[in-house]
Amino acid sequence: MVEHDEDLVASKTEGFKVGEKKTIEEYTKLDQNDESLNRWKASLGLNTGSPIGDPNDPRKCIIKSLALEVEGRPDVVIELSSPGSLEKLKDKPFTIKEGSTFRIKAQFQVHHEVLSGLKYLQVVKRKGIRVSRDEEMLGSYAPNTTDKPVYEKRFQPEEAPSGMIARGHYNAVSKFLDDDDHTHLQFEWSFDIAKDW
Repeated sequence: MVEHDEDLVASKTEGFKVGEKKTIEEYTKLDQNDESLNRWKASLGLNTGSPIGDPNDPRKCIIKSLALEVEGRPDVVIELSSPGSLEKLKDKPFTIKEGSTFRIKAQFQVHHEVLSGLKYLQVVKRKGIRVSRDEEMLGSYAPNTTDKPVYEKRFQPEEAPSGMIARGHYNAVSKFLDDDDHTHLQFEWSFDIAKDW
């Protein structure tokens, strides 16, 4: 994999410290009379349904897919959890129409423990020169259960560049990481900006 270490470092909030890790049971019992903490625990969906995570799978977060959503068009879905899917991405670019408005949608599962501060980083290069770097905070999530088997997060809308100079081939590197700076997935992919779909 091409090195993009400097570009794929998440920004830090000065003074922020990652909290102490706790089990789901510890979170459930934590300050049961604290109203704001109880709202936070409810927003995570703690204690609803049965856990679906495979106890033998050590991964805490499994990124299932990324999709490109454009109004009036079928989604372009990049499956990320199928065997061999990541190796094909770089060599099979998809097309984005210049000037079109799109958004990215991620689907993922959380297993075993609360996932704190999941972030998405993306660096796009053209002919080896960085043209954009995006960082999107996805949030904190409780482990998926039968009541909530998958999480889905839609990113902010973006507009593809337009004009003759913008058209062409782009390479991207995407990374999902959390507050502990643990990388859950990093992969390379590519796309083309074209006059039409």
